[in-house]
Amino acid sequence: MRYFDLQVNGYAGVDFNSNTLTTEEAKQACSALEEDGTEGILATVITDSVEAMKAKIRRIVRAREEDGTVRRVVVGIHIEGPFLNPADGFIGAHPRDQAQSASVNVMKDLMEAADGLAKVVTLAPECDMGLATTRYLAEQGVVVSAGHCDPSMDQLQAAIDAGLTMFTHLGNGCPQDLPRHQNIVERVLSLSESLWVCFIGDGIHVPGFALRNYLRAATLERCLMVTDAISAARCGPGGYTLGAREIKVGADEVAQSPDGAHFVGSTATMPKVDRVLRELGFNEDEVAGLCYERPRRAIGL
Repeated sequence: MRYFDLQVNGYAGVDFNSNTLTTEEAKQACSALEEDGTEGILATVITDSVEAMKAKIRRIVRAREEDGTVRRVVVGIHIEGPFLNPADGFIGAHPRDQAQSASVNVMKDLMEAADGLAKVVTLAPECDMGLATTRYLAEQGVVVSAGHCDPSMDQLQAAIDAGLTMFTHLGNGCPQDLPRHQNIVERVLSLSESLWVCFIGDGIHVPGFALRNYLRAATLERCLMVTDAISAARCGPGGYTLGAREIKVGADEVAQSPDGAHFVGSTATMPKVDRVLRELGFNEDEVAGLCYERPRRAIGL
């Protein structure tokens, strides 16, 4: 089985958000991804200061230029932030003090650093005044994905009309306790015919029974899986980092903040996601659609 992953923060002991990422480290991660059947990824850079994000993006670009394995596996970059909702629950593992309202000028700086490799940008539609950044990205051919956000139905529909085509890890990047009906999960499911809906398919971020329900509600044809993997993926229990954030991974292989308050990415590999889906009753063709075909299609491959 081949896999394609639109959200990989790190892998096999390597953090793509490290301020000291080397080409050799990037190659180590990409070689491990290939060994696990993941033939392509979007290396994901999360919220930080704009200057720090630009530097991290440039390190990934340079690693692609310098190494054939990295160039083969890292198909592009997923910029997740900094235009996210800073409210409790919605900001998740991203540094709240670096979240900011969307700005076309800031986005242009990040795009320039990516040197044509930015394929997906995750932002909060309610933080994009007039949806100017959404429109700009759509005009540039970049997939605009909503995530770590809480737009109203009207705001979400307006963002779709402006060029939003994806939702990042539905069921995560939101508070554990949500209003019964007026919540971001229900809103996205109600508009799923207009969106690619991504899920972290490790069976932990979204319990299996809930994941099955979401896939039925949104329909398989609109859904795809990501790992949201961090450096701990493939490594087992221990201490890890995601950028400046410290992470602990226990015997259950769940990546959490040191206080255990929330998840910080995942330790999942795509083969694990494959196993979770098969245990939920999905067949090989359905798994291939969720883990390879639609992720590629969603970014125009």
